[in-house]
Amino acid sequence: MTTSEFEAQVRRQEQIVIIDMQGVINSDAESGLSAAYEQAEAASSQTIVLNFSQVDYINSTGIALIVGLLARARKSHKILAVFGLSDHYREIFNITRLADFMQIYQDEASLLAA
Repeated sequence: MTTSEFEAQVRRQEQIVIIDMQGVINSDAESGLSAAYEQAEAASSQTIVLNFSQVDYINSTGIALIVGLLARARKSHKILAVFGLSDHYREIFNITRLADFMQIYQDEASLLAA
């Protein structure tokens, strides 16, 4: 499996802020993911969205990082949503019950239509 280092870019799309992620979400992604989330939070949007469409792999530490973002969002009364999960990671989000606490969309178009 070819994997790449984690990268994240933050962009505003209509009334939401999207964090476009790519590469591997593991312990090495912690500082980049946290910095991207802080930038997204500063954009004063009620909804922050994580784009997983270019994510190669998420390990258990990566799931824990996502749980941490969810806790931060809930503490600051933000909505955290996601799109672009593969079928495998969608199932992981269901098993871990992350799906109970965040909105999951198939892709950006379905997110924006909602």
